[in-house]
Amino acid sequence: SPTENPSRVVLPCSVEEYQVGQLFSVAEASKNETGGGDGIEVLKNESYEDGIGGSGQYTQKMYHIQSKVPGFVRLVAPESALTFQEEAWNAYPYCKTGKQNSFMKEFFVKIETWHKTDLGDTENVSKLFHEPVLFFFADIYMLALQFQDYKKEEDPSLFKSVKTGRGPLGPGWQKELESLSNCPHMCAYKLVTVNFKFPGLRKKIEKFIHKQEDRIFTNFHRQLFCWLDRWVDLSMDDIRRMETETQACLDELRKQGEVRGTIAVNEY
Repeated sequence: SPTENPSRVVLPCSVEEYQVGQLFSVAEASKNETGGGDGIEVLKNESYEDGIGGSGQYTQKMYHIQSKVPGFVRLVAPESALTFQEEAWNAYPYCKTGKQNSFMKEFFVKIETWHKTDLGDTENVSKLFHEPVLFFFADIYMLALQFQDYKKEEDPSLFKSVKTGRGPLGPGWQKELESLSNCPHMCAYKLVTVNFKFPGLRKKIEKFIHKQEDRIFTNFHRQLFCWLDRWVDLSMDDIRRMETETQACLDELRKQGEVRGTIAVNEY
């Protein structure tokens, strides 16, 4: 059966603020991941009614990763193996994302997210009776999970928001949120499900993917907080205009320049 890994990410912002910050940060991160023929191609971005989670925004994307794999892999792997399709249903505060590959029929990654106004202390938010006691608790104050991910300008222990006064974050900042009346807080509860049905490689690959997702969650939310002054005043109308502009920008970036970054899973 597929393997599941729950994660919890506490943030010094409200659930309402996070909806904007999340979408802004996804758009910005997408541009950093695209160029030189690789990156993210947005196929659909439209609203839906009476679907997954109720009503929300549906997106469909293609991830092109040809230059992000070793040369010998490109020589033997068909083009379909180097392209992943992602579908996302953003019925905020519940979101679901699925990623699969047409070449590897038995492979998929699913991410479900519940956004709550608490400090990560809600038990079994995913309503899974077999939810493990242990889960990954991402602390955006801590250093990036890998040294090469660290950027001084995206370090919450150094960032001070001019517009909100929030930050910098220090040890124990999560517990301090309860006593700060002027600082909202929330938690993103994530459940990652991975299925990789290849004999001999399954456990190793699924464990690797779960570890990478934890890395992505940590890095993404460090960026989101440190970009606070760039998105905190934006409205959802601003975000939709930005997404339209980003879609055109991604198409142009994929045609030129060098590829940047490491392809990440959409945070929807």
